[in-house]
Amino acid sequence: MLATVPSATLLGVDGRPVRVEVHVSSGLPGFTVVGLPDASCRESRDRVRSALMSSGMKWPMKRVTVNLAPTHVRKAGAGLDLAIALALLAADEQLPVEHLRGWGFIGELGLDGSLRPVVGTLPLAAVCRRRPVVPLGGLGEARLTRADAVGARSLAEAVQALAGELPWPEPDPAPVAVTAGPFVAPVDLGEVRGQAVARAALEVAAAGGHHLLMVGPPGAGKTMLAERLPGLMPDLTDNEALDVTRVHSAAGRLDGREHLIRRPPFRSPHHTASMTALIGGGSNVLRPGEVSLASCGVLFLDELGEFPVSHLDALRQPLESGVIQVSRANISVELPARVLLVAATNPCPCGVGRWGECRCSEAQLTRYARRLCGPLVDRFDLRLGVGPADPRVVFLPGEGESSETVRRRVEAARLRAAGRGVTVNRQLRGRDLRSAAPLSADAERVLREQLERGVLTMRGADRTRAVALTLADLAGLSPPLCRPLVEQALALRGGDAVIGPGA
Repeated sequence: MLATVPSATLLGVDGRPVRVEVHVSSGLPGFTVVGLPDASCRESRDRVRSALMSSGMKWPMKRVTVNLAPTHVRKAGAGLDLAIALALLAADEQLPVEHLRGWGFIGELGLDGSLRPVVGTLPLAAVCRRRPVVPLGGLGEARLTRADAVGARSLAEAVQALAGELPWPEPDPAPVAVTAGPFVAPVDLGEVRGQAVARAALEVAAAGGHHLLMVGPPGAGKTMLAERLPGLMPDLTDNEALDVTRVHSAAGRLDGREHLIRRPPFRSPHHTASMTALIGGGSNVLRPGEVSLASCGVLFLDELGEFPVSHLDALRQPLESGVIQVSRANISVELPARVLLVAATNPCPCGVGRWGECRCSEAQLTRYARRLCGPLVDRFDLRLGVGPADPRVVFLPGEGESSETVRRRVEAARLRAAGRGVTVNRQLRGRDLRSAAPLSADAERVLREQLERGVLTMRGADRTRAVALTLADLAGLSPPLCRPLVEQALALRGGDAVIGPGA
């Protein structure tokens, strides 16, 4: 007899519908899984058998064939266990087929018959073609996209609920929701002392989505500044919150969350991270990397000069397109990469640079500079030299503007960008940018001179115009953009705004 039930599998950060077909026939006892299963899918035979026997059900001593359709999509993970078990019971006539109609099943089986949540419950439930049944521990996550989802603690409980013998259980009340997500602890910009230009650059970066590069000696405050950037950014929109939560679900980082992530994520991978950990992918299971986990938030690369050149080169295309295309022989997935990139590096390997006597050899300096290729640096709209803060400013009483105060200005600037049809000004390109940010005659002359001298590329000129537009939005000014705004944007882009004693 044949039974078919819907389920889903995870590819990248998206779910793909799967039809689980189980055929039970006479012949030598056996259990075969076909349809491009990975090792964990093939091992479902032992989990399903033990779960059935532990739940007081019979394991059929017949020929069992499981087909996972469509056969051209690779199936990964143990999330198909529940669907295979229930389809097997229906095909063996231990469970009426009518009980399974209108339902989809997602979940991993324990040997004792318990149901365990799986990675990516949110995107899996979202694409399930029938009302999803999931492990009770993942019900809150599933209901973020499917309000009709139900849950069960075990295989036996699911069978009884499908038969109408028991109501579907509800999870225990969740504790107070923490919507900030698995990010850095809240920190306030008011704690930053003596870094006036850097504070202003953070505000511009948050308002316009402009990538920021900070160069300075150890202890100057580069990491401290970067960690405060997410606090300047507004809450995520509904669509952004859903996308961010979906990515973190696919990475297995939600920890039973029952609410969407509303604050921008902050990710800070170490420079020894592998290419796969940074960009995403893998040999069999294509999972999101740090770039995707930081989507709609901040990706902070500390010690940029220590990252392998290949890793930095791999970032160049995603920074422009906002997506990462991961391709393998039989599959290709698209991962989100709409990040605000913030990078920090020392001026040289010894870290002293021009703030003191450098101890690096010419070979060391050449190797260090070679890591930061021109095309990557050109993608940073803001480049700052960050020096030690003035001790006289550090010990003054009181604090600077708080993150909340700056965030209100950032939100106002983003509202003006929304009127142009974009989230942030950095998304403006070509004709849209020229229409939104016309230049005065003096401002146009300044940009033309920079292009003629080779100081700016065409991309750099456009990004400078976008930064000037963000400065105008923060100041409440209307286009055309005047010369002082363009000169200020050029100073922020060219690294002329060096922060040192007396700043």
